[in-house]
Amino acid sequence: MSVLIDEKMLDHLGVLSKLELKEEERKKTCEDIGDMLKYIDKLNELDTEGVDPLVQIIPMENVFRQDKISNKNEKDKMLANAPQKKDGQYVVPRTI
Repeated sequence: MSVLIDEKMLDHLGVLSKLELKEEERKKTCEDIGDMLKYIDKLNELDTEGVDPLVQIIPMENVFRQDKISNKNEKDKMLANAPQKKDGQYVVPRTI
């Protein structure tokens, strides 16, 4: 599959990339993009049957602990170190 880059497509790419090309740059850009697409198209020739997709080069694992759900009422423990408390709640400065 070969994709030709014509003036219309180059204009569209210019809008998407927000680039304004001078007239002398347009022809060279068409050739360069065409060459890149031909090079990328060569990847279709590779036999990738049975090859798993590579997501990460370095094996990674989650180092965080699993969340454990508990419905314990530990209000007294949470309030134990509060500088000020009143009626089982934290006392904080008024914010306006």
